[in-house]
Amino acid sequence: MSEEKNDVQKICHMDPNWKKTRKIKEFFRIHDIIPDFLFKKILLLCGISLIVLIFSIVISLIIHSAPSIKEFGFKFLTGKTWDPVFEEYGALPFVIGTLSTSFLALLITIPFSLAISVYLGGEFIKEKSFFAGFLKNSIDLLSGIPSVVYGFFGLFLIVPVVRYFQIKFGIPPYGVGIFTASSVLSIMIIPFSASLGREVIEMIPAEIKEAGYSLGATRYEVIRRIVLPYCKSGIIAGILLALGRAIGETMAVTMVIGNSNLMPKSVFSPANTMASIIANEFSEAVTELHLASLIKIGLVLFFVTTIISITGKIIIRKLAVSH
Repeated sequence: MSEEKNDVQKICHMDPNWKKTRKIKEFFRIHDIIPDFLFKKILLLCGISLIVLIFSIVISLIIHSAPSIKEFGFKFLTGKTWDPVFEEYGALPFVIGTLSTSFLALLITIPFSLAISVYLGGEFIKEKSFFAGFLKNSIDLLSGIPSVVYGFFGLFLIVPVVRYFQIKFGIPPYGVGIFTASSVLSIMIIPFSASLGREVIEMIPAEIKEAGYSLGATRYEVIRRIVLPYCKSGIIAGILLALGRAIGETMAVTMVIGNSNLMPKSVFSPANTMASIIANEFSEAVTELHLASLIKIGLVLFFVTTIISITGKIIIRKLAVSH
C-alpha cells in the first residue's frame, strides 16, 4: 500500500494528468487479468470435457451391452464357450488370450528395449553421431508403421519360422497362435518403451554419472548402480505404455493369432484376443444378444486397461526417485 501511495505522489508532482495516467494503468491491468482468467477457464473446461468423455464411453458401452449383462451377469467372465448359434457366450478364452499375448510380448521386448535405451542414452554412443541419429530415426519409424504391415510381416516371415520349429519339436504345426502374435507384438511395442527410456536416461544430470566415474566405478557399475535406479520409474512408465499398446492391438494380432474361440492349451495354440473377436464378428452379429456380448467384451477390455493403468501409476509413484 505504501508503494502505491508513493507512486501516486510521484505521478501527482511529475504529471499534471496523473488521473488519466492512473486510469490507463488500471485499464491495462484489467485487460491483463481477463486473458489469464479466460485461459484458466478454457483449461478447466478441457479437463471437464475429458472426464465427461470417459464417462460417456463407459455409459454407452454399459447401455448397449445391457442385454448380455442381464442374461449372463458375471458368468460371462468365467464362461469358456462362445457359440453364436446356440446363443451361449463366455469371454474367458479371450481374456486369457489378451493377457497371455500382451504379457508374453512384454517379456520378449523388455531386454531389447532396455538395451536400446541404455545404448542410445549416451553411455556407449555419441549423441550427435550419424549412427545414433540413424538408430533413433529407425526406432521412431517402427512406431509409425501401420499394424496391418506388421500383420503381413508376421504372416509371411514369422509364421513359417514358428511352424518349422514346431515340426522339429513335435508340436502341432499351426504356425499361427499366441506365441506368433506375441512375437509380432513385441516388435511393435519396442519403440514405445525404448524411446521413453532413452529420453529419461538422457535427462540424468551429467554430474551424477561423473561423480560415479570419479570414485572409480566402471561403466557397467555406473549403469547398474546410478543410471537404472535413477530412471527406474521412467523405464517402468515406458514398459506400461508398451503394455497398453499391446493390449489394445487388433489388426496385426487378428492376422496371426489363429482366431480360435476355444480355450488355449499352450502358448503355441491358436486363440483370440478381446480386440480380435470384436473385429472378426462385429459386422456379422445378427442377434441382439450376440451384438451385446461383443460390446460387453469391449467394456471388459476397457476395464482391464484401466486397472493396468492405475496399477502402473501406483508402481511408478512407489518407485519414483526422491531428490
